[in-house]
Amino acid sequence: MTLRLFDTATREQRDFVPVRPGAASIYVCGATVQGLPHIGHVRSGLNYDVLRRWLAHSGLDVTLVRNVTDIDDKILTKAADHGRPWWEWAATHERAFQAAYDALGCLPASIEPRATGHVPQMVELMQRLIDGGHAYAAGGDVYFSVRSFPEYGALSGQRVDEVEQGEAETGCKRDAVDFALWKAAKPGEPSWPTPWGPGRPGWHLECSAMATTYLGPEFDIHGGGLDLVFPHHENELAQSHAAGDPFARYWLHNAWVTMGGEKMSKSLGNTLGIDVLLRQVRGVELRYYLVGPHYRSAIEFSDTALHEAVAAYRRIESFVHRVRERAGLPGVGTPSVAFAAALDDDLGTPGALAAVHGAVREGNTALDAGDRGAATAAAETVRAMTGVLGLDPLDARWLAASGADDAASAALTSLVEALLAQRTAARAERDFATADEVRARLTAAGVSVEDGPDGPTWTLKDA
Repeated sequence: MTLRLFDTATREQRDFVPVRPGAASIYVCGATVQGLPHIGHVRSGLNYDVLRRWLAHSGLDVTLVRNVTDIDDKILTKAADHGRPWWEWAATHERAFQAAYDALGCLPASIEPRATGHVPQMVELMQRLIDGGHAYAAGGDVYFSVRSFPEYGALSGQRVDEVEQGEAETGCKRDAVDFALWKAAKPGEPSWPTPWGPGRPGWHLECSAMATTYLGPEFDIHGGGLDLVFPHHENELAQSHAAGDPFARYWLHNAWVTMGGEKMSKSLGNTLGIDVLLRQVRGVELRYYLVGPHYRSAIEFSDTALHEAVAAYRRIESFVHRVRERAGLPGVGTPSVAFAAALDDDLGTPGALAAVHGAVREGNTALDAGDRGAATAAAETVRAMTGVLGLDPLDARWLAASGADDAASAALTSLVEALLAQRTAARAERDFATADEVRARLTAAGVSVEDGPDGPTWTLKDA
């Protein structure tokens, strides 16, 4: 089956045909590093990490560019409010975002360009637009002339006469619908020299310049959050096409994480920091929670849903470790047909995880029946599928993070799994007295056991 992706520009699923055979190029709008990351921020990074992994698994050489907006009105304001240099404020929070991506298992981007490092490319793009009659300088600012580009609004469905760019008005625009490519220097603010005077980049300009610098004038996929469709991505598309660049072939947008039906946002005070959540659950479990729903579906955060996801992941993890203890280390096999079909259908992670849990149930049944060969084969399939999702329980990242490769942890796992196997066998023989006795021993040792459709899972009560 061919990978099909929902393209925001055409509002339909399209077969994925890369610009260059055998390769895939992705530009993802990354963080504006004004504050600490929350789960709404990192969801986008995780969604496109799964896409990247699936493209690579399919045999493509993937280049993923994820930018960093390190100069912005909000960064300047917050740095000033805290009495900190703007560059130090931006760098501190860039490191926090990188730590969050790492903690949740995102593969490193091919490159993470910063806006401040690409001013020459922005100046060159502005000159092309001015020469083509699509931009103008006024009062030290440079603006894109929206009405000079008849296709404006095609991505978002906005009507030009109803456009509100959300920018502070300077009185220099020729038309209220125009947007800033470059902002004239203000006293005390950082600035860079240009032919039109010193200043700093506008938000939209920087992404067009960085995307084409690393991926060329035409590339495969431009991704980001749903809130970026307008004005950010609409303006990127307009300025890039007006300059003569084909730009992105496909536009993908992930939905929000919400609380009480509202988009998670610092201004609303309804954010959940990554550091806070990682004190409650492991990185792999938070990743499972965020990649499980379809990327175009909103996630309404709740503690109940998070802990249901934790329990679901632990059923997968428990099965793989049971096979490792009883039959030896399982290798990495091949994803099932159902799993591949789900991901090829617009990156359908719910269906992909259903395939994972189906293999876990089959493997547990085989293991309990003493069929180690079938159990191992199931575990190898599970490892292949969870590997694509960044969730392989035996990935060195997750083993190191959980301490599962520590000798004491391995010994505890072996002991608990042996007792669980004894309890499962007793229940199969309807010897409920023995089964209850084993459960009581586990409880006394501080082990909580949960019986699920995929077999028993366990956790330490004080963990």
